[in-house]
Amino acid sequence: MVLLCLAGTGCVRRRLTIRTNPPGAQVFVDNQEIGTTPCSASFVYYGTRTITIMKNGYRTEKIFQPIRPPWYQITPLDFVTENLVPMELRDERVVDVQLTPEEIVPQQKLVDRAQSLRDATRTGNITPLSVTPVSTPVQPPIGLPGQGLPGGQPLPYEPLPPPGASPPPLRP
Repeated sequence: MVLLCLAGTGCVRRRLTIRTNPPGAQVFVDNQEIGTTPCSASFVYYGTRTITIMKNGYRTEKIFQPIRPPWYQITPLDFVTENLVPMELRDERVVDVQLTPEEIVPQQKLVDRAQSLRDATRTGNITPLSVTPVSTPVQPPIGLPGQGLPGGQPLPYEPLPPPGASPPPLRP
């Protein structure tokens, strides 16, 4: 009888609340819409949540919010708090976000920039992005002519000939 009474006890309620300044933004948590701010949603698992906040006239914010478990939800204590503690525990998390107004670029500025890029491509005076070349060691590809896959299996394709060799004849 005591075990039956204890079986109905213990519970942890987890809730994530998102607030924005200004309020009224649309909120998605892990690509699921939960409402307009301020809004709340319950969750089951701890971990990093992807929160996307959108509002007209403001920049869209994408936040990777880590939600770490409290001490009483760490294994093996979580078994006790979920099943044996005779009261409800609440884990409330709040995320406050300050929205940034969207920068409105005048149309003439966009047209001028587009024209300058167009002119640069015609004259060849394009400044490339700064890319740092990465030197990677060249490894021979798996399956050179005369070889198969590891374990002696045949190749599922016809390998390319080595540089300087004539290509194989086409099959009908």
